[in-house]
Amino acid sequence: MEKRYNSYVGYFKNKYGNRLQKIVIDAGFTCPNRDGTISYGGCTYCDNAAFHPSYSTPDKSIELQIEEGIQFHKNRYRNTTQFLAYFQPYSNTYASIEVLKELYQKALSHPMVCGIVIGTRPDCVDDEKLDYLYELSRKHIVIVEYGIESCYNRTLEKINRGHTWEQAVETINKTAERGITQGAHFIFGLPGESRNDMILMAEKINGLRIDSVKFHQLQIIKGTRIEKDFFERPQEFCTFLLDEYIDFFVDFLEHLRPDLYIERFAGEVPPRFVNSTPWGLIRNVELLRMLEKRLEQRDTWQGKLI
Repeated sequence: MEKRYNSYVGYFKNKYGNRLQKIVIDAGFTCPNRDGTISYGGCTYCDNAAFHPSYSTPDKSIELQIEEGIQFHKNRYRNTTQFLAYFQPYSNTYASIEVLKELYQKALSHPMVCGIVIGTRPDCVDDEKLDYLYELSRKHIVIVEYGIESCYNRTLEKINRGHTWEQAVETINKTAERGITQGAHFIFGLPGESRNDMILMAEKINGLRIDSVKFHQLQIIKGTRIEKDFFERPQEFCTFLLDEYIDFFVDFLEHLRPDLYIERFAGEVPPRFVNSTPWGLIRNVELLRMLEKRLEQRDTWQGKLI
């Protein structure tokens, strides 16, 4: 490893020879636990407006979002020539196969888009959709990112996630059988989970047939149901000061298998969406420097204790 942990940016450079920047696309999807198919109201922590950029809104065409996204990122990544269309908000396989083909092809038709990343839920794919994604992956980069959030069914039920851990494992296995690149997303600090519960998740994640993983600390977004839960029952939540979280994540990394690529280990939400910013206005690049420094100070690395 170039670093003491497997960097997702490094993955793209090693596999494709250069940086590939994601452009967030809002294609107007919803979720089965919002429209009543499973439940109403969505996950208790969720407000998608807090997690994607201003250029990405469903009132704009996919083509326009891509053009604005390229301009947005070219100011920061001037040498980037290829982009991935990231279908992020809500569940981006929650539609008929005909609709999915139309939307994905619109993104892939742009000359600077070399692939797609699809954020979705493990209960929003089936064999037909996976077979289509496999065929698409033979000509383009296709990455599926499954929101799982926790390895514990008691937590998934508490946050109104609407699927089980077993469903997630089954879907990931079906995706892996088709050779589709895939990642998973987890949140640290969900209600009812202790620090030890979170550390033990590493062993369960190690057993998943995934290529990459993305972690976020829980952030309490204004107006969400979890905001009410947090103020009524704060004892159910394991919270971290910044230094505590860095040390916690180093502990977690020591138990995580070393071939997994780490796409993100903490999240950034614009201050206007939260009641407080206990870590201050720190950017992700500084968080990465802090993580690297702590790994060096402790002379440890991803997977050291496996």
